[in-house]
Amino acid sequence: MINEHDIVVLTQDLPADQLTVGDVGTVVQVYQGGAGYEVEFMTLAGRTVAVATVRANQVRAINPRDLVHVREMQTA
Repeated sequence: MINEHDIVVLTQDLPADQLTVGDVGTVVQVYQGGAGYEVEFMTLAGRTVAVATVRANQVRAINPRDLVHVREMQTA
């Protein structure tokens, strides 16, 4: 079960938000018992780049073998 304040990993690209599979975010709201989530995605410097509403199948919980990888966001 994913809860508020959990860190999650995106499993589908969200082109409208310039987010890609593997991006890491923090759950700020849980909808309908876990059917969906509001997730905040931030740069490592702490700047919010997107707050996206996603379905449960678009994110997954982190696991102990996950390794964080950095990518630079493209500017519009």
